[in-house]
Amino acid sequence: MKALVVANQGDQSINRLQIAEVAKPIPTADQVLIRVHAVGLNPVDYKVVEGGVPAWTYPHTLGLDVTGEVVAVGAAVTDWRVGDRVSGHGDLTQNGCFAEFVAVPTYQLARIPDNVSYETAASLLCGALTAYAAVERKPNLTNVRTVLVHAGAGGVGSIAIQLAKLHGLKVFTTVSTGKVKYVRQLYPDAIIDYRQEDVDTRLAQLTDGLGVDLIIDTVGKAEAERDLRRLAYNGTLVTIVDVPDLTGAPVFDRGLSMDVVNLGGAHLSGNPFQQADLGKMNSEMLALAAAGKVDPLIEKVISFDQIKDGLQAIKDHRVIGKLVAEID
Repeated sequence: MKALVVANQGDQSINRLQIAEVAKPIPTADQVLIRVHAVGLNPVDYKVVEGGVPAWTYPHTLGLDVTGEVVAVGAAVTDWRVGDRVSGHGDLTQNGCFAEFVAVPTYQLARIPDNVSYETAASLLCGALTAYAAVERKPNLTNVRTVLVHAGAGGVGSIAIQLAKLHGLKVFTTVSTGKVKYVRQLYPDAIIDYRQEDVDTRLAQLTDGLGVDLIIDTVGKAEAERDLRRLAYNGTLVTIVDVPDLTGAPVFDRGLSMDVVNLGGAHLSGNPFQQADLGKMNSEMLALAAAGKVDPLIEKVISFDQIKDGLQAIKDHRVIGKLVAEID
């Protein structure tokens, strides 16, 4: 079969990726074989190329977010059938889905509703499931009224805004100047242009000085450390990039809490309940899309042989919205 691969350990750059002929995988007892129809592209796809993963053998097939049709099932598989339309978010230590076929464990899979396309399903995996975990799994929303979502135009942020709005929460988001117009289509209650405005001052105005009840940080450690001081009493920070230094932060005095979302860690956890939750969250996201409650904001659907260029465009910040590739 054809696959987009890192051919050798030293080929750690996007421009050295190549489409090659590799052996079609054979599913193990708890896996299914999927004929790939569409895949989602994510920043993590180029980051693992450049950073490398010790567990890889070469050539290594890239790709985490797969949709397609089951064409074979392992000996121990009972809940899935040939012909099922499925989607799943994969384990970056294993061979991926930028290929004509991929074998995956069944715990990560969800059935795609009839009214949801392969392309839409492919756009609701890595970033969308991270957002789902950040809103629906980690925080207790009982006393939450206000939410700050950083980078609201991004793959995680755009979904997090929509999910928070579904809960009736007041949503603020930070974006750069060029993305203000784009993020307006998500109807956040306030957009903060961090290049033109002081984020702390604006949040104080928006919350009458009380702070924000929930902050979803998609930026990094330094921003997360600032976020700890933006939180209201009993506020929660959910970080998906790095853990802030808590030295000097008013965690105890203000009753603050912090959660971390590491979506891919479920694969390596060895915990079957947490692994199965990948598939459950996937099903719940697809149900929201089928009901028209969430829009993945697909910018463009490209072809198999354009994936390398698509990853470069993501790295160069030339993509706003979701990029999906058709494989078949």
